[in-house]
Amino acid sequence: MGRTTISNMKTRKLGNTDLELTVLGLGTGQLGGFQPRGESDPWLESSPEDEALATIHASLSSGITYFDTAPYYGYGRAEHRLGQVMGQVDREKFVVSTKIGRVLSPLRSETPKPSDYRYGGLPFVPTFDYSYEGTMRSIEDSYQRLGLASIDIAFIHDVDLFTHEEPELVDRYFREAMEGAYVALDELRSAGIIRAIGCGLNDAASCSRFLRAGNFDCMMLAGRYTLLDQSAIDDMLPLCKTEGASVIIAAPFNSGISATGPIKGARYDYSEASSEILEKARAIDSICQRYDISLAAAALQFPFGHECVTSSVPGSKTPSEVEANFNYLLTPIPDDFWEELKNERLISELAPLPQSVQAH
Repeated sequence: MGRTTISNMKTRKLGNTDLELTVLGLGTGQLGGFQPRGESDPWLESSPEDEALATIHASLSSGITYFDTAPYYGYGRAEHRLGQVMGQVDREKFVVSTKIGRVLSPLRSETPKPSDYRYGGLPFVPTFDYSYEGTMRSIEDSYQRLGLASIDIAFIHDVDLFTHEEPELVDRYFREAMEGAYVALDELRSAGIIRAIGCGLNDAASCSRFLRAGNFDCMMLAGRYTLLDQSAIDDMLPLCKTEGASVIIAAPFNSGISATGPIKGARYDYSEASSEILEKARAIDSICQRYDISLAAAALQFPFGHECVTSSVPGSKTPSEVEANFNYLLTPIPDDFWEELKNERLISELAPLPQSVQAH
């Protein structure tokens, strides 16, 4: 494919760094090619090769210049696919982030597969490793998979209960990350090799814990500051403001329901939505319909009311989803709509209300 022309999209500054991120980014979790393992699988519909590459090109064409990936996505395949396209683009024209915390080793016949091993990715096996040495290896490996000589942002990935389930294990990995991964990333940042460091996590409390323990530029928070869940508003977001750290919103649709609407079988946080979540989504959707706006548009725009939110990275898996997300950001939403949600106690009374979030 030839070079992709990049149009202009609105950007926001990342923390105290000199990085500017487009308000809409692309999360590449769905581009790794994992095969589904059941109806609760977060990668229920991963993209095949041609569609994945077309999705990245479509993102560039829409003006997106921020791309987030991780070794875990497709066991390296998402990084490979992203690099295939971004290698054709002027390196100064885009921002890329990846993550550390899982080191990939070749899958051989004698290699034992972990219980949560996924099929459809590249022939590697991930091992949790938040050590100094593991972090340096992971960054070097990501350079090679991406085919890029630089990475802008590095996140410590998944040191939370959602991933590890046992508090003792989370505590162990937190200590390992602060004594190993954080030291390594801080050195790389101080040397100008990486421009920003942060954590990519699934709950606000874990983000707060890291913010209090180190000097982070940003946090990528999945699903905890959304139209359906504002649990980050009490502690994490005020702490980000105090520390000058930006927030990047992952999973702005809570893995499905805010994009599909409260339909039968709608998914919330990678499982079928509970009756309580369905009821809340229906109440919000009812107000959306009266204002003639989509639930998805409201969900994508809501987090931008907070001054610490820099970008949102929904995991588009097709060019049409990229276009849809772009149009959601362009949807005019009146102030009265947000006021009504707050008056009906459908969003936190502490949540700052969004102004118009135009993509351009």
